Amino acid sequence: MTIWFASGNHHKKKELSDILSPYSINIKIPSEAGIEFNPEESGTSFLENAMIKAKALYDLVGEPVIADDSGLCVDALEGRPGIHSAYYGGEGLSSIERNALVLSELGDNPNRGACFVCAMVLYYAPNRFFIAQEPLFGNIVKDMESARGSGGFGYDPILYISEYKRTVAELTEEEKNRISHRGRAGIAIGRLLG
Repeated sequence: MTIWFASGNHHKKKELSDILSPYSINIKIPSEAGIEFNPEESGTSFLENAMIKAKALYDLVGEPVIADDSGLCVDALEGRPGIHSAYYGGEGLSSIERNALVLSELGDNPNRGACFVCAMVLYYAPNRFFIAQEPLFGNIVKDMESARGSGGFGYDPILYISEYKRTVAELTEEEKNRISHRGRAGIAIGRLLG
């Protein structure tokens, strides 16, 4: 079965493909079909933005779509960067620069609690869709010298998972896909498809 994924992010596509591999789902992104896709994410929550993307791609392809919206929510920063995670600090910043910005804003605040959140939508039609939203809880590392790992992307090197004694970027792909926010939301959606 082929399902469209409302994203242009190849890292996310690979992650979702791996997560859904037990269900024999082939993930296809708009750019692979020459479709320009960049809807304005004007929602005020991860769920609203996931729905915006799902509906926008469904309107273009007329077939089932999976869409997600995710980000890092830091307790001491009142949930920032949140839904603005991908562009936090402005367009053109690298992941390293965004990580440094979060650490700078957090400073030496002892409250390091944070979580990744993923809202995922399986969108069959305007009146038929399913939603899964899952977190991955951890703590923000102390500084850039403590940011570790080369796996994953984005904020993965600065979220430390106590249970694994590693950052998300240090987890194996299998571990990450099993416990991460996107992994758990994807597994819930996959069960609906399987």
